Amino acid sequence: MSGRQARADEFVTYVDARRSYLRRVAYLVCGDWHAAEDLVQTALIKLYAAWPRIHTDGAEDAYVRRIIVRAHLDEERRPWRRERIGLDGIDAAAPESLSLEDSDALVTALKALPQRQRATVVLRYWCGLSVEETADDLGCTTGTVKSQTARAMAGLRASLSTDDVTTTERRSR
Repeated sequence: MSGRQARADEFVTYVDARRSYLRRVAYLVCGDWHAAEDLVQTALIKLYAAWPRIHTDGAEDAYVRRIIVRAHLDEERRPWRRERIGLDGIDAAAPESLSLEDSDALVTALKALPQRQRATVVLRYWCGLSVEETADDLGCTTGTVKSQTARAMAGLRASLSTDDVTTTERRSR
């Protein structure tokens, strides 16, 4: 088997194993399933180009997460992206552990956060990264990650505080 074919096979194996994880990360970063798919495609193209270097380091996931976050931030800065077409809420997905109402409230609160705060929360709590790993993925200092996380969590608590009463009541029934 040629080196090129081995590279392609390794890449395909990685993509098959991690595609759904990467798509969920992208969705949580951008809040839209279609945009998430585009972000994953962009990230996988860039990963393939860097595959020999990245694959030997074992840093595939970190590299792809970084691409996803940065590509999303780049897209949001473009003026033509400020217009939204289509129907809101068509692709909303509910995590298995939450009721549909709780999931909707959480996604709505997450979408209301500023982009950097949203990216920080997703990387820290959904991906389970450390402060240092998150700072590396976002290209900022650990202090920035900590402050963005604190602000994001305060914002989420404020957004979800009125829903907490109904969530607790639903679970006690």
